[in-house]
Amino acid sequence: MSAPRALLARQGAIALVTINRPEARNALDGETLDAIGAAFAQAEADPEVRCAILAGAGDQAFAAGADIKAMADAEPNGADVLVGQAQRLADRLEASRLPVIAAVHGFALGGGLELALACDFIFAARGAKLGFPEVGLGVIPGMGGTQRLARRIGVPRARELIYRGALVDAEEAMRLGFVNAVLEPGALLPQARAVAAEITARAPLAVAAAKQALRRGVDAALDAGLSLERHLFASLFATQDQKEGMRAFIEKRAPVWTGK
Repeated sequence: MSAPRALLARQGAIALVTINRPEARNALDGETLDAIGAAFAQAEADPEVRCAILAGAGDQAFAAGADIKAMADAEPNGADVLVGQAQRLADRLEASRLPVIAAVHGFALGGGLELALACDFIFAARGAKLGFPEVGLGVIPGMGGTQRLARRIGVPRARELIYRGALVDAEEAMRLGFVNAVLEPGALLPQARAVAAEITARAPLAVAAAKQALRRGVDAALDAGLSLERHLFASLFATQDQKEGMRAFIEKRAPVWTGK
């Protein structure tokens, strides 16, 4: 029996989803995309989980992109089905109630980088290589890369990376603005867990609302974004967590969050 293509482990309020295809540098085929999606669905369904980390198994790659062997002979209709499946997974991560931290080591290329860009944060190990080599294969990024990279670093810089098919190291990716932190390899997961622990110590409904405000508002007109923020802010006053958080502040004690 083959190993599962994605692994889910929970540590307190933190879920760790690991892409588990190390023999293929965690290349993303249909089965692997389904497995990652199923693992996240399970994490999202657990009310005790408040943050997720996405990592890659083995020491070579976070995810070295789409499985080229699986798509080389595809016709347009088949390619459309596969990229639709991939985009749905990326959309799921971006829209999740859970903040998601991508812990990137080794290669994060093509679809692997696109998966990371759908996460809220990207932490990269020193020595990681990131980029979109698709134009050298006769295609373009199709899992959201052209859109999410441009939104993170601006259109001119995104054009340069995508048109050239260039790979950059973790430090350059941080300088460009699509990696949040560069860490020594041994510190990558510990730091991701430490940041996840900080997030899970906050009010979960408020964190989810902040994620929604940023995701939906950043590309809207300013007045629409402000209207969304106002609505989400006011709606939190119907929650037990808002009452608990403010009472705890007044009483000078730590709040106890229920997610209600």
